[in-house]
Amino acid sequence: MDRRLRRGFCKAGAIPQPDPMAALPPWLQRWNFIERARLERQLWDVFEAGGDLDAQVGECRAALEAGDRGRAFQLEVWETTLKRIRKIETLMRDQKPPSGG
Repeated sequence: MDRRLRRGFCKAGAIPQPDPMAALPPWLQRWNFIERARLERQLWDVFEAGGDLDAQVGECRAALEAGDRGRAFQLEVWETTLKRIRKIETLMRDQKPPSGG
């Protein structure tokens, strides 16, 4: 099975699998470091591909507001990760280029 399908991404024609984390209580999800890392990696993949991070997080927020309660933890992780990415972007933008030699 394609790795992205397991991570929550969906190819055309593929049937997305339900998120097993959605069945766990929210307090337990927060302690699942592997799931948190997986969700963080999803957003970093979008960043590295040059995708629109705000649109990705906004889509997740809209799905949650539409009643998809299983995405609450994903949104929590993505909002935190987005802040970190923005902070790193700012630091990199303000950093002087290395001097040669």
